[in-house]
Amino acid sequence: MRRINLFYAISLLFSSTWAFADPGVREDWSLHYQLTAIGQGDPEFHSPYRGPLSLSPDGEIRETVSTTLFLGRRLWQGGELYIDPEITQGKGLSNSQGIAGFPNGEATHAGLMQSSLLQRYFIWNNIARAYLRQTFNLSDTYEHVDSGQNQLAQDQATSRIVVRAGKLSAVDIFDNNQYSNDPRTQFLNWALITNGAWDYPADAKGYTNGLTLEYIQPSYAIKWGSFMEPKAANSAHLDSHWSQGPIGEAIELEKPYTVYNHPGKVRLLAFANHAHMGKYKEAINSSNVDITESRKYRFKYGVGLNMEQEITQDLGAFMRLGWNDGKTETWAFTEIDKTASLGLSLKGTSWSRGDDTVGLAGFINGLSSVHRKYLQDGGVGFIVGDGRLNYNYEKGSEIYYDYHLPKGFSITFDYQLIFDPGYNADRGPVSVFSGRIHYEF
Repeated sequence: MRRINLFYAISLLFSSTWAFADPGVREDWSLHYQLTAIGQGDPEFHSPYRGPLSLSPDGEIRETVSTTLFLGRRLWQGGELYIDPEITQGKGLSNSQGIAGFPNGEATHAGLMQSSLLQRYFIWNNIARAYLRQTFNLSDTYEHVDSGQNQLAQDQATSRIVVRAGKLSAVDIFDNNQYSNDPRTQFLNWALITNGAWDYPADAKGYTNGLTLEYIQPSYAIKWGSFMEPKAANSAHLDSHWSQGPIGEAIELEKPYTVYNHPGKVRLLAFANHAHMGKYKEAINSSNVDITESRKYRFKYGVGLNMEQEITQDLGAFMRLGWNDGKTETWAFTEIDKTASLGLSLKGTSWSRGDDTVGLAGFINGLSSVHRKYLQDGGVGFIVGDGRLNYNYEKGSEIYYDYHLPKGFSITFDYQLIFDPGYNADRGPVSVFSGRIHYEF
């Protein structure tokens, strides 16, 4: 914590002297900051047996901390540079294993670091994002966007092309949802913050190198992205065997609409990953059910549906559906081959707490038949593996209250109830209690 506190103090020094842009003003520099600390625990639960990647039934308490600077600089007309130094520490419950819809969305970024102070601050792994963004305006009609994390205050054309290149996160651009997208301020569960069936390209901390292209019109948007895949499942290193073509691609159609003057959006996502993945069928037919022995360059593909709908000015709803072919091993995100989620988000205006938010959501995750058989035969991935399996859908619900405090602070109280963790009807249910402290400017 000492080094994180130093990082926090430096950021406060910058914030006290920085000239932030007023609303409606164009800025050429920006600096923002966030700190998120999550404490999470689960009591003992029913478990007649456990395997190498089971959630521990003995009860645990774990914490994760992330702290990030968001630096922005305008370079030329339409050209912007964003760099996000980020330090993380901590672990999820059972080393972030045992539940496919894992209950801490920040656990993808966190991890204990063993490097020296110099390395911790300057190695590439502690840069979350570093990318160029170029915008080409296509119309004379403009809308203003305020300063924010990785966003310079400016007027931008309502019709435009946006290109990004560098180190970034695929889920920054794709599968967005205003009610459930950010574990630092909203829901925590992996199956709620993004489409669980999208094994999105990323290193072990959730970032990758890539190129994206967005064609944005007032009535629709089309997005395309191409990203590097990890070298091995859940690896901190990206695969640079260019001759083999390891790459993950995504394309998304976004369509805004209104229902009785209440805005909504629907997003249709298609994706294909090409990486050095094992195949479940070959692993099942092997003598020791080890999927790593069947690895070769293969494809995984799937689709996702994402909807958000304002019901009143304070109440909104969201849903996601997702599916992938489920033939190859989970490579970068989590072991979900099909998923559905539904939720509500309510602002606290009616009880005079307009900046507070209450969220309630549920999800159900499933596996392909061959993935299920692999786990039943004793196989393991990098998220789940109880040694055997009495299969059932993994199901869960989450409720949270986000209580806003002055000067950019908020405190969140969160409860999750997860049935059949790791798709195993012999284990659970599991109650997960969480507290979150968040600060940003």
